[in-house]
Amino acid sequence: MSEVRVSPAQIEKFLKGIDFPVSKQSLINHAKQNKAPDDVMQLLQRMPDKEYGSAADIAREIGKLE
Repeated sequence: MSEVRVSPAQIEKFLKGIDFPVSKQSLINHAKQNKAPDDVMQLLQRMPDKEYGSAADIAREIGKLE
């Protein structure tokens, strides 16, 4: 089974309106409220548990995971 690739742009769509800096848990909660699909939620859950200062920080981490 191959892993579904999720782009940072797809994830940003579900994080729209979030205030930075933001914790990993806040990212997950925000995405869930915006009805993010399972593949997006799984990717967010795999990200390091730290504070993210911008959308670029999130995109960088996603790039490391894929």
